Amino acid sequence: MNRRQTLRAGASLLGLLAASRLTAVMAGPAASGAFEVEKSEAEWRALLAPAAYKVLREHGTERAYTSPLNGEKRPGRFSCAGCDLPLFSSKTKFDSGTGWPSFFEPLPDAVATQVDTAYGMRRTEVHCRRCGGHLGHVFEDGPKPTGLRYCMNGVSLRFEPSADGPA
Repeated sequence: MNRRQTLRAGASLLGLLAASRLTAVMAGPAASGAFEVEKSEAEWRALLAPAAYKVLREHGTERAYTSPLNGEKRPGRFSCAGCDLPLFSSKTKFDSGTGWPSFFEPLPDAVATQVDTAYGMRRTEVHCRRCGGHLGHVFEDGPKPTGLRYCMNGVSLRFEPSADGPA
């Protein structure tokens, strides 16, 4: 592991520690387990590519630096790969150096969060508020104005370019 990779790993670890200070709220349909878009496991498998299914439906994580969306810089918006709900504007995307597409703010009423204690850590999971698909996690080490880093799995997103400027 070179120095840059070591620094990135350290920054990610600090982000995980900071995430434990976030207030995670699970409200609305997510609290009861009901979502606007619900499908059977077979329907989700037919709809999604295997990697997207693993992340969105089984809470997996794609390897860092494997998503083409990490380097996406065009104006547009990022939507849920499961239900097409618009989630993030390209205006809020930034290069976090972590290897995953990162945003400092979601679109209004797009995502919900809950506490994730998997792997012996306490983090704040981000999921699509309409279909419940796992998107990634949010940390308190992002840029202004929010100070948040929504670290998203690229396979959980679809990018829609905008011809008339940032969405």
